[in-house]
Amino acid sequence: MDKKLKLTDDILLSVEKPARYLGNEINVVGKDINDIDIRFALCFPDVYEIGMSHVGLSILYDFLNKREDTFCERVFSPWDDLEKIMREKNIELFSLESQDDIKAFDFLGFTVQYEMSYTNILNTIDLSGMAVYSKDRSEDDPIVCAGGPCTYNPEPIADFIDFFYIGEAETTLSEILDLYKIHKNNGGTKEEFLIKLLDIEGVYVPKFYDVTYKENGEIKDFKPNHKNAKAKIKKQIVMDLTNAPYPSKPLVPLIQTVHDRVVLELFRGCARGCRFCQAGMIYRPLREKDVNVLKKQATELIKNTGHDEISLISLSSSDYTGLEELTNYLIDEFGNDKHVNLSLPSLRIDKFSLDIMSKVQELRKSSITFAPEAGSQRLRDVINKGITEEDILSGSSQAFKGGWTRVKLYFMLGLPTENYEDIEAIAKLGQDIVEEYYKLPKEVRKRKPQIVVSTSFFVPKAFTPFQWTAQDTYETFMEKQTFLNKKINKKSIKYNCHDAKTSMLEGVMARGDRKISKVIYSAWKNGATFDAWSEFFRFENWENAFEENDIDPLFYSSRERDFEEILPWDFIDTGVTKEFLYREYLRAKEGIVSENCIDSCMNCGAKSFGGGICYVD
Repeated sequence: MDKKLKLTDDILLSVEKPARYLGNEINVVGKDINDIDIRFALCFPDVYEIGMSHVGLSILYDFLNKREDTFCERVFSPWDDLEKIMREKNIELFSLESQDDIKAFDFLGFTVQYEMSYTNILNTIDLSGMAVYSKDRSEDDPIVCAGGPCTYNPEPIADFIDFFYIGEAETTLSEILDLYKIHKNNGGTKEEFLIKLLDIEGVYVPKFYDVTYKENGEIKDFKPNHKNAKAKIKKQIVMDLTNAPYPSKPLVPLIQTVHDRVVLELFRGCARGCRFCQAGMIYRPLREKDVNVLKKQATELIKNTGHDEISLISLSSSDYTGLEELTNYLIDEFGNDKHVNLSLPSLRIDKFSLDIMSKVQELRKSSITFAPEAGSQRLRDVINKGITEEDILSGSSQAFKGGWTRVKLYFMLGLPTENYEDIEAIAKLGQDIVEEYYKLPKEVRKRKPQIVVSTSFFVPKAFTPFQWTAQDTYETFMEKQTFLNKKINKKSIKYNCHDAKTSMLEGVMARGDRKISKVIYSAWKNGATFDAWSEFFRFENWENAFEENDIDPLFYSSRERDFEEILPWDFIDTGVTKEFLYREYLRAKEGIVSENCIDSCMNCGAKSFGGGICYVD
């Protein structure tokens, strides 16, 4: 595509990785703006290499550009070197495809994957030359919308966004664009369009809802202030995933990104019911894609991209009913003379998964990853992880026998009901796995095993059974981390840990209400951007922001809620009922395990969508 670049050569030569800002990748979409009706700027609020690795962005880009009347272009957060130049030279943020200013678009749409990207959203709007608060934006500015997992609690960023789309785009997003096209041709105002959106399922327009608070800070009332605004916003999902649109010609970046590979989406939703997992609850019910469609898609994707790796993704890949048939096909078709590798994240610890992994990594045994999440069986039952210590040890033993010597283990600190015996059990489990290796005959042991234990901190999320629970304070997190660090045998185990400050902030955002928007705004004004990046994260920006707005972060992160309390996200209907989540919360407190959707129905409410695993015998 022949186009004039927004940035001069001098600027491009002075910034790190100028290819981040050029576009022109393989399979990029180009359209004549004179032939289209709607311009959609799709923004992943992080740096190019992260955004381009996200399959959701690829699906949305393809889905929107399949419409002849719509041109979807990409926007990413400029790295700090370019941002400084843009602000010095008054250069507004632009899209990659046409290099036009964002203000020339009809929509600026954010896909919001992580709470710590909220300040990047504000920065993107500001760099685009628009007012950050939606109430201050003009009629000529693009309509700012957002979707993605974080928007299942949209309230912390409600003041900055004109409307939210709750659910999967392939359902009613086209209806929104059809409506906008007619509205635009008729010369309607932004306000009138937002009112019309109130008739569409899955759309939340914050300005048409009022929130009042009790003296103790809890929500007193949350209700519509417009007659057309729905009391409940029902999430939108695709029930026929097999025939849902999927990109056959995804973009191929010209610089290295986090994941340079093609992606096959096996299914959406999850059958497992881990009580800490938001994705496992909000994407219910589990819906599979037909194995023959996946085979066809794999062939097209490899042909159209030239990638040498196929990744099979889902929340729990081992549960895909066609996994063995699919992996055998992919290995036979691509694994020999074509040298295409397979990667299978999200496998469970069992013999079947290890057999699959053995086939996939027949020649090159890289590391194998398990996620027990908790060290003791007591705590694994509390979180409903559905695996036993025997599963973990026998899985490790089989992995060692299969030729792997590097095992990575992921745990969380601060899970509900956790005590110091549970934490010590992490160190013991790691050591027990080491000992499994030394049970092998000497002649089989070719090198020392590498066991890597990594811990993150538990963050309670909306729409999980733990949405009512208190998060540990920063001080408690650090005490637990220090305790574990002392217990781990460093001679045989490497220990990786994370910073607790971002987890505490994530906890505030994940369950925050509309008042938190003031804190996010202040933190951004104080200089916070790229908060998910340790080199940019400055906790003092946030400490000052809470102080400036007289808001106690512990009210949001470390407070146990009652069932009767109105939660900021209660007006969203995911299908999974609040009553089910609370039953699971009570069962967690008693350490009672619940069955998964494959073995039995726990009546979570997702059956109301009329399909998926809920209707499989």
